[in-house]
Amino acid sequence: MYIDIGINLTNKQFAGEYDEVIDRAISAGVEQILLTGTSVRSSKEALALAKEYPETLFATAGIHPHDAKTMNAESIKILAALLKEKKVVAVGECGLDFDRDFSPRPVQESCFHAQLSLAEEVQKPLFLHERAAFDRFIAILKEHSSLPEGVVHCFTGQLKEAKTYLEMGYYIGFTGAITDMRRFAALEEVVRYVPLDRMLIETDAPFMMPKNVPTRQLSYHQQRRNEPAFLPYVAQTIAHYKGVPLKAVADKTRENAEALFKL
Repeated sequence: MYIDIGINLTNKQFAGEYDEVIDRAISAGVEQILLTGTSVRSSKEALALAKEYPETLFATAGIHPHDAKTMNAESIKILAALLKEKKVVAVGECGLDFDRDFSPRPVQESCFHAQLSLAEEVQKPLFLHERAAFDRFIAILKEHSSLPEGVVHCFTGQLKEAKTYLEMGYYIGFTGAITDMRRFAALEEVVRYVPLDRMLIETDAPFMMPKNVPTRQLSYHQQRRNEPAFLPYVAQTIAHYKGVPLKAVADKTRENAEALFKL
């Protein structure tokens, strides 16, 4: 059994297909899935879906750095209320993204600080995002002394960055990016280094399609989007890089997710 710790099921690409997407995931052995909240609206929608599919789905609540410009005092109050819900298991997706800068950097930092303070208050794990902002990201994390555990999700960085996250006690989340040797060749070294007991796996669907999914398995729509049913291909790549059985990857990453998110 696998746990996918991050999919964007509220994305419009999945509209009207929730049953089918979840059924395909379960058939592939992906029995529990975390829905990522990236704005107040998507966090509410993720919780509603988690309640609709209580055996399979859980939610996070947060504001992605792309949406940081939408944050206000009311947003934090709403997130705090959502985080009181049992089905909401993490704070985020929160962090910094200086790659695209869809929100101004000072606004991103303010939004990140606010959510870290909220995590300190509620003591639910962090679901973290960082792109092209490593130094500021680490500096801001270190300004908060009572943070809970967390995961740096969809890791696409360098080994030295992964080592820093591990030293700080964070889990590392791997997606289909590890199968893309053209764009993310450095990730093979990272996967080999990171211990299985600090790994989590995710699809980040509908993004980050694994390159090793056989074409014959893809329907017309799936050729254009990733799905949680493809999580085993991420696990297979980890097993290959680390020279361990696939079952070891599935079992340990499931145990890690259960421990971190108290599933």
